[in-house]
Amino acid sequence: MISTLLCLAMAVSCVGAPGAADDNEVPLARVTVDIVSVNGSGCPQGTTEVAVAEDNSEFTVTHHGYVVRAGGGADPVDARKNCQLALDVTVPPGFTFGIVRADYRGAAVLRDGAYAVQRASYYFQGSAQTTVKSHPFHGPFADQWQTADNADPVVYASCANDRLFNINTELRVNVGTSNPAQSSSISMDAPDRNPNGHYRFAWKRC
Repeated sequence: MISTLLCLAMAVSCVGAPGAADDNEVPLARVTVDIVSVNGSGCPQGTTEVAVAEDNSEFTVTHHGYVVRAGGGADPVDARKNCQLALDVTVPPGFTFGIVRADYRGAAVLRDGAYAVQRASYYFQGSAQTTVKSHPFHGPFADQWQTADNADPVVYASCANDRLFNINTELRVNVGTSNPAQSSSISMDAPDRNPNGHYRFAWKRC
């Protein structure tokens, strides 16, 4: 049921793998994605929302208050935050899915010499195989940012076994060689309430 998000090079064995069918055939019945658990300093309870597009093309994650800071008197623990989501993805009978792409967005203010990292890892419940993608940013930088993780090839969820899908995102910032009296930050926050994580489905019939 749950696919390897950003199945990138994740070699998940697919017992009951999907049979030949037209790619991109989207199920008409409603797909749901429910948060089973949420943990991490970047997503205290009540600050993360998940929604599925009406056309079943993707699901989105919206964080509120997911910000890290360093320098300028910031508490050292504020320089790194993470958010781990365990998701229950329910799809219509006869279908399985993978995630072909994940997109993230946010904002950063990095002083000259400071740097930051946005990272995401993806794995199935009970699997030791994890896909990790990292995106570095270097100051001087003061703007919105966007990153994308692409799956090539897409790996599809098993048709035989239901597994929770886990996404663990992380933000880090370091003053580096910048003036430590000046603050640098990076965020994956949604003050405009628009999603800051998009996870694009790929569909096949079982």
